[in-house]
Amino acid sequence: MARVRYGARTEREIAATRTASARLPAIWSTGVVAVWETDPDAVAAVLPPPLKPTADPLVRVNISKVDLPGYPLGAGSVAVAAAHGEVDGWYPLVMPMTHERALIGGREVFGEPKKLGRVTVERDGPVVRASLERHGIAFVEVRGAVSGELPLPEPSRTTDFYFKFLPSVDGSGFDGDPVLVHCVRHEKMRRLERLTGDVLLRESGYDPVADLPVLRLLGLTLGEKTSDQSGRVVERVDAQALLPYLHQRYDDPLHTHDGPPEGSA
Repeated sequence: MARVRYGARTEREIAATRTASARLPAIWSTGVVAVWETDPDAVAAVLPPPLKPTADPLVRVNISKVDLPGYPLGAGSVAVAAAHGEVDGWYPLVMPMTHERALIGGREVFGEPKKLGRVTVERDGPVVRASLERHGIAFVEVRGAVSGELPLPEPSRTTDFYFKFLPSVDGSGFDGDPVLVHCVRHEKMRRLERLTGDVLLRESGYDPVADLPVLRLLGLTLGEKTSDQSGRVVERVDAQALLPYLHQRYDDPLHTHDGPPEGSA
């Protein structure tokens, strides 16, 4: 009988897959990073407990082209500064990706809020344009021009916070207790340039980052970097406390057995 591909894999095949994934080469990306100061009340409003605001109400946007072997990937993130106990980090609200392959591991393993979208990074001489687009709306757009080289920073370590969960099949909450994940990234830069420009936030009912206005732009750069990441579950989360934030993960409120906000079309 010919092999049935949906059948169980052998221990050797499983081990070979793990070995191959552990030997991935350094993957470089070219991307725009914007950091701005926003309304502190808005930051506090989007943070599920036990996350809390930091002293500075910051938003960070990453918009990148990733040199994945075989095909390019567009990857983005919109995150707010947050703290969990003594650990300062970032809480991503949405992470648009251009391919489903990039969604699966991030969502199912780490709990990342990844969604399919269009991610654009374009450079024409000194002029740079980058955007995050979903449902036909470029809800974040960065426009600027390269205004000089910047010294390369030392390799850095950052932490992102994710909530990993599954909505229950009967619509009453979650199947099992949600968990809080710390995802640690080590980044290394090989090029960094200063951009002079601005950040435009467009209204979107699916990705309402316009609720985090740019009050003061603190940094705008174009760089090339590589990074690795590892995650760990740090605690189980109060399901009832997380439930009001469940809609952050989904476009369709029916996915959460929830209704749209009052006044929505």
